[in-house]
Amino acid sequence: MHLLDWIMVSAYFVLMVVIGLWSHSRVNTVSDFFTAGGKMPWWLAGISHHMSGYSAVLFVAYAGVAYTDGITVYFWGMASIGIGVGIGSWLFASRWNRLRSKLGVSSPLEYLAKRFNVPTQQALAWSGSLLKIFDIAAKWFAVATILNVFAGVPYTWGIIITGSITLIYCTVGGLWADALTDFGQFVIQAIAAIVMLWVVLDKLGGVSGLWTVWRDLPPSHLNPTTSKFTTVVLLVYVLVKTLEYNGGMWNLAQRYMAAPNTFEARRGARLSSILYLVWPLVMMFPMFAAPLLIPNISNPNNAYAIMTTTFLPPGLVGLVLAGIFSHTMAMVSSDANAISAVITRDMMPVLWKKAKNFTESQGLLAARVSTVIFVVLTMAVATQAEKLGGVLGIVVLWVAALMGPISVPLLLGMLPAFRRSGSRAALISWAGGLIAYAIAYYGYNATLAVTVSTPILVSLALFIGLGYLMPERKAGTDAIIDTIDRDDDVLPRKSQDGTTVPA
Repeated sequence: MHLLDWIMVSAYFVLMVVIGLWSHSRVNTVSDFFTAGGKMPWWLAGISHHMSGYSAVLFVAYAGVAYTDGITVYFWGMASIGIGVGIGSWLFASRWNRLRSKLGVSSPLEYLAKRFNVPTQQALAWSGSLLKIFDIAAKWFAVATILNVFAGVPYTWGIIITGSITLIYCTVGGLWADALTDFGQFVIQAIAAIVMLWVVLDKLGGVSGLWTVWRDLPPSHLNPTTSKFTTVVLLVYVLVKTLEYNGGMWNLAQRYMAAPNTFEARRGARLSSILYLVWPLVMMFPMFAAPLLIPNISNPNNAYAIMTTTFLPPGLVGLVLAGIFSHTMAMVSSDANAISAVITRDMMPVLWKKAKNFTESQGLLAARVSTVIFVVLTMAVATQAEKLGGVLGIVVLWVAALMGPISVPLLLGMLPAFRRSGSRAALISWAGGLIAYAIAYYGYNATLAVTVSTPILVSLALFIGLGYLMPERKAGTDAIIDTIDRDDDVLPRKSQDGTTVPA
């Protein structure tokens, strides 16, 4: 890379650290660190939710699928998320917000101890944390792949560099730093994506390339589904992403919790949903056109990086690279904050009784230490990502398949329709889903559709079925569900001086 590119990337890293240090002044309590004190405006919550939902995997593994198969990757990889978040905007966003505002919950799993019991809470906490280690490791490896193609930086050093910068600002500034850097990253990534789109359209002969490109690509590249990514996979992905992106990925639940009220939480979710449906098309169009511009490359996963280094002048290459970094760093920093919340609020008090009586300063120290340990562990695992199935293998086969069993009790446990499903249904559905995955993937070497769909469908059947066949109705459960279900908020109103008065 040219010196101008390194200056651009270095400036980006410095900006992230500065934002993290500035955010430090806004973090005085554990609530500030994990939920921004419930003061995050809806537009920032929505953009942060969006930016925290995908990473450099988009520019590596997904770019590879776009190169070989076309637009199918948009439908199951992005549109499914937009639909799922849209569903969550009226089903889950307000409930997550009320958990914080009415029950004082700071961790996405904190309410499970009362909704079900401590063993259920711990089973979901430990299994979910373990899964996120591998999920984030795949993200580190993806961004290291980009850095290797762009600048020849060894994979291990790529992981260390991006991980260390992320660790600084997310440890110091908590959720405020995550959200504010998400916004800065969104602006940088938007500029980079528009630059890349403009260059590609210029290569295709102008704006008309948006529709003429499809005449020269194989007809199959316009199919929403393929023999591998079937209609069943697409439909299951909508179900999986509805659960995953509305709380199954704990960091995204925090964005709903951080909003001032339920109205703002829903607005933020709707903004994120629209961004997922529209914005990926801007970023992915160069990936769809790549077979025409750089045909017959040996590794399709490198398509986006090759186009960037081939077509963009010095300085703009660094800008695009910074935009790619932004996705991974946004997701990982928010994941680290959520995992830290689960460790310090849910796991540590069970393992160490003294943790229940932490002062605010002790709680903040524990949160920051657990964040450091978690991120360093994911970086170590990232160095072994290829041995674990590669980026797409981890993200699709591991995370997508195993997220369902963890998410089903967590999300459905909030809804009145499933108040009869207690701790027995939660634990059995969780264990049943994991066993179903092991049988499908390792026992029968099943297809992608079967591997992804079986765990979540088994978990759903067990959680719902046991709730009706062996109900565990408790007064405490009813009280929690009724509290977070009661929509007694009103829309924000305008005061006489024109300012907004929260509900």
